[in-house]
Amino acid sequence: MNDAVSLPVTSPHMLAEIDGPIGWMTFNKPERRNAVSLDMWEAMPEILHRFESDPAVRVIVLKGAGDKAFVSGADISQFEQARSSEAANNHYDHISELAAKALAECAKPTIAMIRGFCIGGGVAIAIGCDIRIAADDAKFGIPASRLGLGYGAPGVKKLADLVGPSYTKEIFFTARHFTAAEAQTMGLINRVVTNAALEDYTRKYCATIADNAPKTMNTLKRTVAEILRGHEADWALCDWLVKECFASEDYIEGRRAFMEKRRPVFRGI
Repeated sequence: MNDAVSLPVTSPHMLAEIDGPIGWMTFNKPERRNAVSLDMWEAMPEILHRFESDPAVRVIVLKGAGDKAFVSGADISQFEQARSSEAANNHYDHISELAAKALAECAKPTIAMIRGFCIGGGVAIAIGCDIRIAADDAKFGIPASRLGLGYGAPGVKKLADLVGPSYTKEIFFTARHFTAAEAQTMGLINRVVTNAALEDYTRKYCATIADNAPKTMNTLKRTVAEILRGHEADWALCDWLVKECFASEDYIEGRRAFMEKRRPVFRGI
């Protein structure tokens, strides 16, 4: 990312860079396998907002610094201070929930590029993304039952929506590490490539996404989110989003490009 532009971030353990159409958010604590601390949770909504506000950014990639981990979980070394009382634990949960909400509601496509360990909170972050691309030596797991932690219903539901109830129970009951191949079989990740090819593959995937119409992708994201709400789904919102696509300049551009047999240039308007 030699041409990447770095953005200021409040946490020294998070990096934000824009490289062409890609916004890169990096969990930057390689000495602790990118274990997430409170300041890192706090910085996530800030970074996502910056990327969402920049029309040049078409897709957002989350990754871990170094080659050992995507995110190896929450930074347990902070727990005695940050989660030792009910009030402190509630504050920690509130901050991490705000980060999860910002990721879930991000208007732009998000990809987790996973190398090495993706454990506990790392899995929660990864499944909050739209797509997960992993190296073939990546490891996945949720060790809550080894730590005596209770896992909140929203997080469990998000995992169950993705992999189903049986695999969700297996992941929690065993607390073991699953291989990338096993994770793909479960539906936990979308693609598995070699470690050496991971970044290049992800960049090419991003280029494919960045070529497409932003309004269409945002409509799809929000429609899928409504579908997963079941009987609470806002179908009127879904209909309105579709109409907005048909009323957009990008729809005109898409039609004309198709007829003229050329590549469309979408502007997200």
